[in-house]
Amino acid sequence: MNNQNTITKKYYHIIILVMLVFFVISFITNILNSIIVDVKQSFDLSLTLTGLLPFSFFIAYGVMSIPAGFLAEKYGDKTLLVASFFVMMLASCGFALNPSYITFTITLFSLGCCMAVLQVVINPMLRVAGGEEHFAFNSVLAQLVFGLASFASPYLYKYLVNTNGSETSDMASTLRALVPEHLPWVSLYFVFSLIASIMLIIVFFVKYPKVQKNEDEKAGDKNSYFSLLKDKWTLLYFLGIFCYVGTEQGIGNWISQFLYEYHDIDPQVLGADTVAYFWAMLTVGCLLGLLLLKVMDSRKLLIYATLITIGAVILAVTGSAEIALIAFPLIGFFISVMWSIIFSLALNSVKSHHGSLSGILCTGIAGGAIVPFIVGWIGELVNLKTGMFFLMIPLLFILSIGFWANPLVTNKTIRLKKDS
Repeated sequence: MNNQNTITKKYYHIIILVMLVFFVISFITNILNSIIVDVKQSFDLSLTLTGLLPFSFFIAYGVMSIPAGFLAEKYGDKTLLVASFFVMMLASCGFALNPSYITFTITLFSLGCCMAVLQVVINPMLRVAGGEEHFAFNSVLAQLVFGLASFASPYLYKYLVNTNGSETSDMASTLRALVPEHLPWVSLYFVFSLIASIMLIIVFFVKYPKVQKNEDEKAGDKNSYFSLLKDKWTLLYFLGIFCYVGTEQGIGNWISQFLYEYHDIDPQVLGADTVAYFWAMLTVGCLLGLLLLKVMDSRKLLIYATLITIGAVILAVTGSAEIALIAFPLIGFFISVMWSIIFSLALNSVKSHHGSLSGILCTGIAGGAIVPFIVGWIGELVNLKTGMFFLMIPLLFILSIGFWANPLVTNKTIRLKKDS
């Protein structure tokens, strides 16, 4: 016990760094949820072409996650963190200076590659820093930070695109002056370039502990990946991550367009607010999840959360405008613990090669590319409401995880009642 406490204190600043990286990942990633309608109108896109934007971002996870594991072993965590934020800085600034649909697609893919590298680096880092028995708890804490950032980013969008004379600010006006007049949302990427440059400085100067990872924490060689990929449980947990991110982004990316198309709600005002509320409720859900994971098995929590999410999706898609404005944010509340539970169940279900497994699991983030694209494609063929019902498929698979998961290490809970 004392040894565990020592380790936790020793790596405390690394845990803080991981949380900060999670904040930046979310802040930049999920802004697409808010600006999707503006992007569609700015470049005169169909629903299918609009769906290709999140596809180009999240498919990068499928391309880079496993190679990132090898790169981390060869060059080290610090080098990859520095390189990722450097590329993010250049890509964001490049698009802001030359905005077009093609450059935006390339920029999103570049940013996605950077995010994939960051995810592969920081997830095992968090597990090592906090201890495996606390990994589910710390992962939900990271999801809390993730949600806070996603809640904040739509307000930055509203701040920058607001052109009302009495409410606008000198800083917003200055940033808008740097981009085409009809593309005020592009100024966001100047801000992202600045954020990436600040993170570049932070990760460069932070002091990393000189500790060798255990063999089971390393990315491993090709044999470790082949060994894991032959295990059906690895593939099932991969699909779990795929389905979760697909669901999260399938909801987040289409909220604003759905409200605009079916309820005539302004995407720059109430639409952006609803996206923010979606992430805010995800944040609140994380707070409750932190408590629930201390008193109940994570598998049961996953089952309950998924069942309620399915009901909330049905209400959001079929209900009135008033119901949709409430139900969409509530979905964020109920899905808030899914990522951390699935990821921790997977890592705690194998005895070795956790670094390699992390790379495989992060590849599943490509679900954020496929599912929103399918929703948009179905929306193009039939209608967006029908497309949103496709989300039932990944949700049903997530539900199944709660029944078949059998981890070697379960989440540590507090016993509320002693045996007599």
